[in-house]
Amino acid sequence: MDYLFAHPAIVARALGEHVWLSGAALALALALAIPLGVIAARSNLLRTPIFGVLGVVYTIPSLALFALLVPVLGLGFTTALVALAAYAQMILVRNIAAGINGVAPSAVEAARGMGMDEWQILWRVERPLAMPVALGGVRIAAVSIIGIANIAAWIDAGGLGTLVLGGIQADYPSKAVAGALVSAALAISVDLLLRGVERRYRRHLTTSIRG
Repeated sequence: MDYLFAHPAIVARALGEHVWLSGAALALALALAIPLGVIAARSNLLRTPIFGVLGVVYTIPSLALFALLVPVLGLGFTTALVALAAYAQMILVRNIAAGINGVAPSAVEAARGMGMDEWQILWRVERPLAMPVALGGVRIAAVSIIGIANIAAWIDAGGLGTLVLGGIQADYPSKAVAGALVSAALAISVDLLLRGVERRYRRHLTTSIRG
């Protein structure tokens, strides 16, 4: 804790880098996962290969994935961004597909009976009903990204991992502990925030259905 209070500017800069990297990775992951999740929910033929490939990526140790990407993308932010977005795919795609598949068939049939096409059904019926499950996936993915982003310091991507890694290398426990504590606090804060969003959406959805 001594380092945290003695060097607030350094910790704040590392925290800002960590938030930027994690947020960008989550945004990229969602941009890829949403269409993949819809495809996995719609196509029995493609569902298995999609989950198979994403499952393989998810099982690769983080350091190994960084090492594989460095020769292609080099050291720094871009490599960390791609690796973190790749790790989040399994969680996000699985939850998005599960949310869509969990929509009651009667709701979909009723929408078709009203003359909606497939796009309208997805956007106006399946999307809002699948959102609670999808938000659960976003929350888990966000916390995972924040945790794994600490290892990105190993490839010069910045963030709170620089404090942890630097503290270990310099035999400076207070510095390493400061980075670990702030990273844990960030993960817990994001988890609580997204849990609140998820609960509020569920209440709103329940009220809308009853209304």
